[in-house]
Amino acid sequence: MQKIALSSSAGDTVAPDCPPRAVVVMGVSGSGKSTVGERLALRQGWIFIEGDAFHSKQNHAKMQAGTPLTDEDRESWLEALGRELARHAAAGVVLSCSALKRAYRQRLRAHVPALAFIWLEVGRDEARQRVASRGERHFFPAALIDSQFAALEPPHDEAELLHLDSEHPLEALLAQAAEWLQRNPHAHA
Repeated sequence: MQKIALSSSAGDTVAPDCPPRAVVVMGVSGSGKSTVGERLALRQGWIFIEGDAFHSKQNHAKMQAGTPLTDEDRESWLEALGRELARHAAAGVVLSCSALKRAYRQRLRAHVPALAFIWLEVGRDEARQRVASRGERHFFPAALIDSQFAALEPPHDEAELLHLDSEHPLEALLAQAAEWLQRNPHAHA
């Protein structure tokens, strides 16, 4: 499995005759996006993109200091992620990205119109506990969990969406996600 950490040129897009195979594993911090995303990509034989790797140093510093990001802070980040999705969709790609707001998801879909989302829903207390257990090894502090839930616009009525309870065992989540991808047109080349 190839793991992507650096952005590419803006000109790369999916060939129009090749159906995209792209999925975003989304949710608040602590929902398990990176773990599920990386394992799902491995299981599918697809590329994994860690969305956090595309945040600017300023965004990382801001979050580390306990300040939530604004829509403006996320603009260039979402654009870079959209380009990466488009660049790798023909080969199959899984992106871990909070994608908390509908506008953020629409921005990603502008790059890959058939983009699918797996929403890992987690309770506030469980998310806080998971993030706190990371300690100093992660830039995102548990103090920002409330801001994530405040920003979240649940994607209940959006197309190409699988909603999973992230408090279920990892293997069960991966099996459900893989089975869903197998049944849906966006998963086939």
